[in-house]
Amino acid sequence: MSNKENKDLWGEKRLVSSLKEGQEEAFRVLIRRYQGKLFSIAYGITLDREESLDIVQDVFLKVYRSIHKFRGESSLSTWLYRITVNTCLNWQRRWKRRFRWHHRPLETDETGASSELRTDDHDSEKLYEQKELERRMWDNLKTLPEEARAVFVLKEVEGLSYDEIAET
Repeated sequence: MSNKENKDLWGEKRLVSSLKEGQEEAFRVLIRRYQGKLFSIAYGITLDREESLDIVQDVFLKVYRSIHKFRGESSLSTWLYRITVNTCLNWQRRWKRRFRWHHRPLETDETGASSELRTDDHDSEKLYEQKELERRMWDNLKTLPEEARAVFVLKEVEGLSYDEIAET
């Protein structure tokens, strides 16, 4: 079954109805449809891969336990994004004192040269510039307040409109 056929078969209203009935297949569809987006949001806020994976798992558990509270006043995706952002912000407040920003340094060999930069072609300088730009972007992202970082991730990573962000 193609992704479009699956999406048509599991339209939002049917998916929500099936989730509220506790149908396992509906939860599998929900996870397949949203886990990547929720991980992107969580990672953009926490900047920690393992914590983001835990947060997404926690979000799906919260959805399982509280789907009956979903009234449909917003879209299912907006509700999921809101739960994800709130879970991330709660995680950050809980771990604020012990929180340490993680970054991936370029791996080096015994000579101190970056293994990612060792190449025979002329792309090594571009790769280095790209890595440096990425590092600066993440460093700057870390300085934003939690709520501003959440808005940035929803806009730039997830491509939501400002109206959708405000609803979330």
